[in-house]
Amino acid sequence: MDEQNRNLILASVLCLAVIIIWPFLVPPPAEAPQPAVATQETSTIAPAAAPVTAQQRTAPEELAEGRTDAPRIAIDTKELSGSISLQGGRIDDLALKSYQTSLDEGASIVRLFRGTDEPEAFYADFGWAPGGALGFEDVPTATTIWNADASATLTENTPVTLSWDNGKGLVFTRVISIDENFMFNVEQSATNTADVSARLAPYSALMRHGIPTTLKNFFIIHEGAMRQTGEELSEYDYDDISDFDRDDRWGATADVAQIQQNGWLGFTDHYWMSMLIPASAQPFTGVLQYNEARNTFRSEARLPTVDLAAGETISVSTQLFAGAKEWETIRNYENDGGIYNFLDSIDWGWFFFLTKPIFAVLHWLNAVIGNMGWSIIALTLLIKAILLPLAYKSYVSMARMKELQPEMEKLKEAAGDDREKMQKGMIELYKKNKVNPASGCLPILMQIPIFFSLYKVIFVTIELRHAEWIGWIRDLSAPDPSSILNLFGLLPYATPEPTSIFYILSLGVLPIILGISMWLQQKLNPAPTDATQAMIFAWMPWVFMFMLGSFASGLVIYWIANNTITFSQQYLIMRSQGIKPDVFGNIKKGFSRKSKTEET
Repeated sequence: MDEQNRNLILASVLCLAVIIIWPFLVPPPAEAPQPAVATQETSTIAPAAAPVTAQQRTAPEELAEGRTDAPRIAIDTKELSGSISLQGGRIDDLALKSYQTSLDEGASIVRLFRGTDEPEAFYADFGWAPGGALGFEDVPTATTIWNADASATLTENTPVTLSWDNGKGLVFTRVISIDENFMFNVEQSATNTADVSARLAPYSALMRHGIPTTLKNFFIIHEGAMRQTGEELSEYDYDDISDFDRDDRWGATADVAQIQQNGWLGFTDHYWMSMLIPASAQPFTGVLQYNEARNTFRSEARLPTVDLAAGETISVSTQLFAGAKEWETIRNYENDGGIYNFLDSIDWGWFFFLTKPIFAVLHWLNAVIGNMGWSIIALTLLIKAILLPLAYKSYVSMARMKELQPEMEKLKEAAGDDREKMQKGMIELYKKNKVNPASGCLPILMQIPIFFSLYKVIFVTIELRHAEWIGWIRDLSAPDPSSILNLFGLLPYATPEPTSIFYILSLGVLPIILGISMWLQQKLNPAPTDATQAMIFAWMPWVFMFMLGSFASGLVIYWIANNTITFSQQYLIMRSQGIKPDVFGNIKKGFSRKSKTEET
């Protein structure tokens, strides 16, 4: 394949990739989902009259809303604030102290859980499903008022204890503790002081009222339910859950999995998640449900039914992760806490074999450097160093091809319109000078998965959210906020909103530098002799400048650093081959050719 055809194919592939992939990478803003109806789901959906695989029956209706005057126990840790409602014993008020909703001054901190008296209610529920002769009035439900020390506060060092006596010989206790990060531990106990045995099934559940309005509906990030069965990790969009077949045993559309060990399940958002984690060796039934009448989504871990003999006490513990998807924190829960495959709760995507190690290195660099922007540049240096042997062969070949440019021009003139003669002459010229025109493709092919992997890393990891670099770049996960339309802030005009048709014209400083860096890099490569190919290549830097202008700043920084390092490597290698690139001469010639074309 000669240089012209190779370049034309490469340009066509890149342009086609932009046309196809661009709508997915930067889709139009999705319509905001309708706010959820703040109705209350029953505390227990199904009793366990037999083992969990037996027929289930639906719980009766309860109050439509929780009591706003119900007593509460405060939550106050280094990372979390909120409260536990003693009505139902739910964790239904939780905020993340270290994360704000935006960079605006006075922005509120992120709230993860909300009670049923608010829109988009989201909370964690724990309890016992009755079996045998027991009814719902015999176990704690969503309306039960638990006994506890209302002056107590749940902290890293002070757990809280809730208790309730059903007056018929069953006493229920719930001890809630929390670590210094985002992990709750809920120990549920039941004591039988009656003369007859009782049958109970402990459960834990996460309830979400409606689809969250913060849903990005973006293909590159999963938002919805997740379930680890010990064998595989499955992801479900909210549409998937609502499309499940109805399961009469659970009184709603449901998907039920019998999990023997190493299981967990829950809901994940872009940067936050809430997961229920039974003990690693604990078998349980993992249920994902949607109740259309109440517009509620539910993730439940139902443990096997147990026989509680007279005078006996049973206890079970379940962990609840409710917080930010911090890589190091989640990795520690997997490595030190024994939570199987927990790091994959972060959506690493198809290129997980690249995204996971890339972010691990980026995280390490940030720990050393202390700035994610400079860490991205350092990561780019490392990647370019690893790919240098391949790049060296490519740049040597391109240097030799550039040296052959005069002879190629002569061949073109001699061949005229005879393309077959031109092709044959090019092949002989390459063989004679031991030049492989295809050698330049490999570094480019290697860059494609790295580029998309880094795009994934920058988009999904919370460590890039609201991470500053220099000056005006205060969020590496967001586009460059500066704009050429207001002279980069010198004029008192606001920049266009992302929904505006003028948004793509609102180029910031970084995208413009990107376009210039691509343009300069082009000047080191052999110029296509074909006018059509030359025109395509002449436009590509500016097309990519506009296309990548609305990408995350961190990704644009990587691309600029990559172009700059590539330019330096190629320039030095060409010099080592005895070729002195005249970059500015090529630029001058380019402008000269453009002027002549315009005159013609």
